[in-house]
Amino acid sequence: MTTSTREEIKVGQMAIRFVVEGEQSAGSVAVFEFDVPAGAKVPVPHSHDGYEETIYGLEGVLAWTLEGKQTELGPGEALFIPRGAVHHFDNTRDVDAKALAIVTPGILGPDFFREVAAILDAAAGGPPDLAAVAAMMRRHGLTPAP
Repeated sequence: MTTSTREEIKVGQMAIRFVVEGEQSAGSVAVFEFDVPAGAKVPVPHSHDGYEETIYGLEGVLAWTLEGKQTELGPGEALFIPRGAVHHFDNTRDVDAKALAIVTPGILGPDFFREVAAILDAAAGGPPDLAAVAAMMRRHGLTPAP
């Protein structure tokens, strides 16, 4: 059985493709691939109490900060992000990067990324409505770091 939707969701500079959505796994896991262009600074520092996240590097190198500790994640390397841990990443290199995210349980889905994209699109290249971003993140179980 094929579970991949492969819809590409563009969020700012990033592209996200879900391989397995939570409802396809009875809520046990969600898996998505994401592309991060060279030089991109992507998510605001955040945490999530409802799920763990494991990131597996596929191409390029991403600079991660997890609970204040910096690490680089390259192809074939994995980073486990426990519930409640504040984290974020950037692509500080001059080559694009690609990684796979495994979310357990699978409660984060494409709707989150579609809503982020809509807020960024509404900003039309200007700064996004940060209050709207924070409220939307909370609706999906993410907490922006102070």
